[in-house]
Amino acid sequence: MAEIGLVGLGTMGAALASNIADKGFDIAVYNRTTSVTEEFVAGAGDLAPKLTGTGTLEEFVAAIDRPRAIILMVPAGEAVDAMIAQLRPLLDDDDLLIDAGNANFHDTRRRAAEAKAQGVPFLGIGVSGGEEGARHGPSIMGGGAKSGWDRVAHILTAIAARFGDTPCATWMGEDGAGHFVKTVHNGIEYADMQMIAEVYGIMRDGLGMDAGAIAGVFRRWNAGPLASYLIEISGKVAATTDAKSGKPLLDVILDSAGQKGTGRWTAIEALHLAAPATAIEAAVAARNLSSRLEERKTGEAIFGAAPQKVDGDIVDDLEQALLAGKIACYAQGFGLLAAASGQFGWDLPLPGIARVWRAGCIIRSAMLDDMATALTETPDENLMFAPFFAQRLKDSHGALRKVVSTAALTGNPAPALGAALAYFDTMRTARGTANMIQGQRDFFGLHGFQRLDATGAHHGPWAG
Repeated sequence: MAEIGLVGLGTMGAALASNIADKGFDIAVYNRTTSVTEEFVAGAGDLAPKLTGTGTLEEFVAAIDRPRAIILMVPAGEAVDAMIAQLRPLLDDDDLLIDAGNANFHDTRRRAAEAKAQGVPFLGIGVSGGEEGARHGPSIMGGGAKSGWDRVAHILTAIAARFGDTPCATWMGEDGAGHFVKTVHNGIEYADMQMIAEVYGIMRDGLGMDAGAIAGVFRRWNAGPLASYLIEISGKVAATTDAKSGKPLLDVILDSAGQKGTGRWTAIEALHLAAPATAIEAAVAARNLSSRLEERKTGEAIFGAAPQKVDGDIVDDLEQALLAGKIACYAQGFGLLAAASGQFGWDLPLPGIARVWRAGCIIRSAMLDDMATALTETPDENLMFAPFFAQRLKDSHGALRKVVSTAALTGNPAPALGAALAYFDTMRTARGTANMIQGQRDFFGLHGFQRLDATGAHHGPWAG
């Protein structure tokens, strides 16, 4: 009998099933298209003895040892609800369903509440790392009842990535906590990728560097404080030659980026929770703008091409600017996690989240170990204020300012870096300008305002 089952043998599902089998666990698999299941098992090689391919849901359920645990790797949304509806009548009350797709955490909260009302267990877990991570070790963020997590933790920690001897898999909290953490992970990923793209654009258009030279810069940065998976692969992407044209592959890729929604969900929840995530919001907007190819061509025809050459060598400034931008972005991400933790009663383990992200996931970086330490030592403070990162920002925010201002003066778009700088400047300004907004609100709507020298609500009189 199989110790666990998995439904959905798409790219991620097949990789995760192979990982589970590779770690020594017997696993039953099912896919709606039977030929996909047959081809997967037939091509599994040495892992085939650990796999039980099934052609029907009834056969699938019967192949799993009781109490059953079943991972769902089907597309987020209605497909998950449909699969749950098909499976539940075939299951015992103590059989555990685990949604490991990229679900909206609101859906996960609803499904968890429905499962609780029915007296059946349910988990929603975030899995990050792409196909490679799913196959060889992802970062896993668990959500749902702790008792459900404990039932399958031995499998999930076994298949997870490792940072040293520590598995990058942990329980985050009740109902949708795991999927929310995964959503914020992806939001940070959006911003990180956008900021890297912005410095790439400045090197390409502002400094006139070719893809090979840019690849060398990314390789150099990956040996320093920016060391991370995204910097590493950016160097490899820049260094790749197109077999068809012989040109750098980057130079023949259409500049229109897609998205699957998690970055947008992060931005939406940040607005709902009044937790500023401006770098993420800028990155989501930048992807949306990237798809407006014809409009951008029209704009160039009317106004002329935007990017102009940059005077001087600012490559070292770009490195420091990217470092400062990343710190601000992560500060926003962890601030959003803290706000959601209070709102939804999750008690999210912020240092534990940083530790889970240290390996396996897309945003893994050398910086996350220091973030875990900072979040442990100063758990209630903005990450930017932790001594280690405060010093980093003191050393690097001048470069961020120089890069953003240079980009603005030369027409090289840098929306995420600019948003990070504005956030940093706002968070170090004790007296800002919202007093003007409060005055305006009282003038046209009698909304009232507070005074520096008195308590209570106050109104004009305003000059005529």
